[in-house]
Amino acid sequence: MSPSADFQLGFLSKLQRIFNEGEFVATYKYALIMSIADLCVDSGIHEEDQLLSFADLGGKFITYYWQQCQPFLRQSGKGEVLFQSQGKQASVISSIRDFRTRFPRETINTLHNHAEFPSLLRKVITTIRNQPVRYIQNIAGARDPFIFEQQKGGLLLNPGVPYCFRRFHPLITKMARSQWIDHVRGISANASILGPSDDLDAYLFSASRQALGSLRTGLIKLRSNCLYCDRKVVDGGDVDHFVPFSLYPRDIAPNLVLAHASCNRSKSNNLASTEHLEQWLDFTSIHRDDLLEISQRAGIRFDLKGSVSITLWAYKNAFLSGGVAWRKNGDFVPVTNRDVLLLESRFPQFTPPTTPLREG
Repeated sequence: MSPSADFQLGFLSKLQRIFNEGEFVATYKYALIMSIADLCVDSGIHEEDQLLSFADLGGKFITYYWQQCQPFLRQSGKGEVLFQSQGKQASVISSIRDFRTRFPRETINTLHNHAEFPSLLRKVITTIRNQPVRYIQNIAGARDPFIFEQQKGGLLLNPGVPYCFRRFHPLITKMARSQWIDHVRGISANASILGPSDDLDAYLFSASRQALGSLRTGLIKLRSNCLYCDRKVVDGGDVDHFVPFSLYPRDIAPNLVLAHASCNRSKSNNLASTEHLEQWLDFTSIHRDDLLEISQRAGIRFDLKGSVSITLWAYKNAFLSGGVAWRKNGDFVPVTNRDVLLLESRFPQFTPPTTPLREG
């Protein structure tokens, strides 16, 4: 049962106050809000499953900051890692950089299998417990635990909160990312690195052009036809977000698919119709090990279960709100319960590969 409209409005108002009034020296509060929102969507959490483990939250933090440990390249070609905290560098950044320096062959898809990963995860979890979890629900000098109560193993979300994070995920993510960018740009130590027109959004949150180019090359070798029109891609093609980036702004394989530039532009920020959904499910199921290998080479996070959970969430929301899906240029059809049932019936098939890929 969904919470009342007053509850939802109150939740968003309080969340906005956290962004606007909370005083934090690091970017952790944005990472925590985005982690909770993402886990409410891509872990398939239901209203009765309200406990988010610290291990899952730590994994999300590592995913976000892993990319942000890369040097920010200036026009001169020189690069420096941006500060994420006033004063000294944020400890999560320092811990991940240390791991990456000691184990340079590890990627976002292989680090979980490394013997030293549990140590990295413990360091990140300690930071999460001691900083954003402790302070994020303090507003104007008073504590208002409207999001969660801390438990020994994680965060117990309050009733109605998972629904709000799922329902308003695009809005919450957009707010968090915008504030995160402003925070990084406002850190004095970054002033000598950043220019006024630098694309911080892409640096902080999107896969690089080089990574997407590598992924596109792998997808073409795997199947050189556009996912949507099934015609051969002859001029490189585009890498399209099957669930639009505007709904879930993360670069996650296998949500990234090969498409003609014209099909990509026509589909725009819409979901795809049933026939395309079936094609995507079949392609992902048949080629999941190949997609893992391709994403590994490109350095893009591979999350099969998460991708299907995100897709189910997007189609369910669209069906409940009377949304439409793109079929071809200028042709849209309603999202139906058939789409939701199709995803629910296929969901159990999407389990992680039995043999995790190792680099080298």
